[in-house]
Amino acid sequence: MPELQAQRFEIKYLIPESLATEVRDYVRPYLELDEFAGEDFSYDIHNIYLDSDALDTYEATVKGEKDRFKLRVRYYDDSEKSPVFVEVKRRFNEVIRKSRCRLPKSEIAPFLGGQLPESALVSGEKDWRSLEDFYGLMQTLGAKPKSHVAYRREAWVSTENNSFRVTMDRHVRSEPYFEPVPKTWMKDPVVVFGQDVVLELKFLNRFPDWMRDLVRSFNLSRSGGAKYAGGIRQRGEKHFRSGGVEETAWSGNESEEI
Repeated sequence: MPELQAQRFEIKYLIPESLATEVRDYVRPYLELDEFAGEDFSYDIHNIYLDSDALDTYEATVKGEKDRFKLRVRYYDDSEKSPVFVEVKRRFNEVIRKSRCRLPKSEIAPFLGGQLPESALVSGEKDWRSLEDFYGLMQTLGAKPKSHVAYRREAWVSTENNSFRVTMDRHVRSEPYFEPVPKTWMKDPVVVFGQDVVLELKFLNRFPDWMRDLVRSFNLSRSGGAKYAGGIRQRGEKHFRSGGVEETAWSGNESEEI
């Protein structure tokens, strides 16, 4: 079992864009804008989610299983020099724990095909344990790429110890994707939450008073906001399962920049 980050709690809400600007003004006294943000306060996030042919991790989310996990490859652009991150995100009730390993982008296709990289390409023992954990779950589940999920993230973070974080994800898109190759363009995505923004309040151990006041002030109601599961539900499960209508034809060669 890899060394995991300290337990974290995540509470999600779906809010309109008009409210998102008010939330931004509210959190500014408590947090700072993420260092990677662009002029629109945001940056791109791309994920390739892995699952079994039976979509076991998706089904665990839909059924609301208390103990579940997701396997994903996260990246931020299409530069060959930029890294990718293989991540296991675990949930038990309200508690989130995530293990993560950084890899060169050139290594991700062989890795997802079952080949562990040379240890020299992994930064340390902690990352190697995270990589082995991902690999073991991938092999046990028979998991392979199933979905590409992308969005623009606005992130506000605590400056001292990252104990508090507020993110707002916009234009969440999802489509079936079966290739082990990170890409940023999408062929025919569904927009999972329409014009709504996925607001997440993230904290370690204790829900701070100012977050509680934020929820109360804007009369927020909790929502699932599951991007991977939501994209599959909206597109239709048959497009993602083994032998799905798009699995054999979706080569990932047609290019449409987004």
